[in-house]
Amino acid sequence: MRIGEVARRAGVSTRALRYYEEQGLLAAERTHSGQRIYPASAVERVKLIQQLYAAGLPSRTIVRLMPCIESGTASAEAQDLMAAERDRITLAITELAEARDALDRMIHISSHPTPEHCPALREPAWAPYAASASELVPAPA
Repeated sequence: MRIGEVARRAGVSTRALRYYEEQGLLAAERTHSGQRIYPASAVERVKLIQQLYAAGLPSRTIVRLMPCIESGTASAEAQDLMAAERDRITLAITELAEARDALDRMIHISSHPTPEHCPALREPAWAPYAASASELVPAPA
């Protein structure tokens, strides 16, 4: 099966198939003119790769999991690897939630400005910083 047909059946771009091949996730034979020819099973494999990507796994992890997937057995190493990826994703979710909460605070402050949060509303503006700034500027000689 040619690359375009695999891409169409799997619902991905030909560029994605080339990338999967570069990453060692998918193999193709070559014709004498260099065109890629895939087995019919490539469509199912590409769909599986897409599911693993959707689960947040990077290609380097998917490559390491493929032997277990192909053999139908989950090794302790594969289980540990997936648990580590889950921990990485959980941490990223926590960090994104913290960033979202900080942004929510900024949105609230921008909607309800106070002199405490908005230097332009201070008298004089930027007042708390004026003293410290003058301390940093050397006196003229």
